[in-house]
Amino acid sequence: MTREAHPATGSTPPQPTLAELRRSARTRLEAAGSDSPAADADALLAHALGRDRAFFLAHPEHRPPASSLARFRQLLARRLAGEPVAHLTGRRGFWSLELKVTAETLIPRPETELLVEAALARVDGDRQLRVADLGTGTGAIALALADECPAWRVTAVEASAGALVVARENARRLGLADRVQVVAGSWFGPLAGERFDLVVSNPPYVGVHEPELYEGDVRFEPRSALAAGRDGLGDLRRIVGEAPGHLVAGGWLMVEHGFQQGEAVRRLFLEAGFGGVETLRDLAGHERVTVGRLD
Repeated sequence: MTREAHPATGSTPPQPTLAELRRSARTRLEAAGSDSPAADADALLAHALGRDRAFFLAHPEHRPPASSLARFRQLLARRLAGEPVAHLTGRRGFWSLELKVTAETLIPRPETELLVEAALARVDGDRQLRVADLGTGTGAIALALADECPAWRVTAVEASAGALVVARENARRLGLADRVQVVAGSWFGPLAGERFDLVVSNPPYVGVHEPELYEGDVRFEPRSALAAGRDGLGDLRRIVGEAPGHLVAGGWLMVEHGFQQGEAVRRLFLEAGFGGVETLRDLAGHERVTVGRLD
């Protein structure tokens, strides 16, 4: 398709510059309700051009070729229709890693980094320990822990066949496949007879009737990675209840949960025999991660 001639001169108008594209995209994304219009615009433009943000800042006058411009406009249209940026680019940063993401995985979120921080703060990173990550998804938590603590051996469990492929690919690409074993199964199912020094999990914790399942990026993520019964505690009950049978004495359990579930999760920990139970707050001040140690 050819571009229309400029009405005053009869010449074809020039392609927009990077500065113009970024400004226009930010305005449209903001109007559409994006929480991070500038970051979204830059991520999509970088993906379309195969350039990083530093190039935009150094060369605001650069005019992308028509093919890249068309690709960017297609991506922007899909984002304006609600598709998550991570699905459009196939990538999402988590901790110090860049992970592959698909529509079959939960998109790693900054709040989940609190789970990694909690583990590193409470468990000796220099000792040879066994760690289990239940419901690993992209492998985000397992890979971040293995990258930070080379002495640890991590078993990452995942029930979704599609997510298993993604987690294994992320482990290989990041050079961590020798330290992270990704196995198929649901929660402790494939870990019969095994005990660990640390068990971590970011399980589904949204109630099936909660409105957030139908809002924002969540609409495009796998429901099985989000919803857990009427009250959102179904999977957490199972994980906390079965954890003592898979932890060594003094072993830790750490789980992410909804910001209104802290009290209920602490009660589950105490009923299962955990001591030192504590709920940590995320950067927004919400109760987000509960930890406990098996006495």
